[in-house]
Amino acid sequence: MTAVLRIVNRLLIGIVGLLLVALGGSVLAVGQGGVRMPSWWIHGGPHDVLLSDAERTRLRDTGWWWPVVIGVLALLVLLALWWLAALLRRRRLAEVLVDTGDGAGALLRGRALETAFVDDAARLPGVAHAQAVLTGRRSAPEARVWLQLEPDVDPGAALHGLTTESLARARDSTGLAALPAEVHLRAVKHRAERVT
Repeated sequence: MTAVLRIVNRLLIGIVGLLLVALGGSVLAVGQGGVRMPSWWIHGGPHDVLLSDAERTRLRDTGWWWPVVIGVLALLVLLALWWLAALLRRRRLAEVLVDTGDGAGALLRGRALETAFVDDAARLPGVAHAQAVLTGRRSAPEARVWLQLEPDVDPGAALHGLTTESLARARDSTGLAALPAEVHLRAVKHRAERVT
């Protein structure tokens, strides 16, 4: 999910940046003079205003104008708040504090623990694909796990195997008292079998 969010984030920033550069550059070029823009463009010459009095007031008295303006602005605000919340949400954990018994501890890369955990979970019977992300604090990590199960696998058995084997090994190898996990299970799609 974070990869999708990262792609959407970069795509939105790129599109907004290109629009702002194109709009600002064209207004600056027309304002300096010497550049002729098409007749439909919002800014026609160096002494032109972006919105004339007639353009600003022509739709004010129609019944649909203000609900549409308020609805579009509300939608933009909600999308901006969603985007901000998604950016501020806790990211992937960079390192995990491993208790070495000497009081100092050691730091383990979060990605290394994720990779080992995913490799272990993918070897469980009936698991077609596994993904995991560590979040939380480095002294108290939490795992978010996505498992794709083969079509004939009991989800309860797969979840039991994940918690008693893979999660237990990850917790014990890092010396953590607990490793809470949020697990998402999904079955792999398969073709319908023909009966003859």
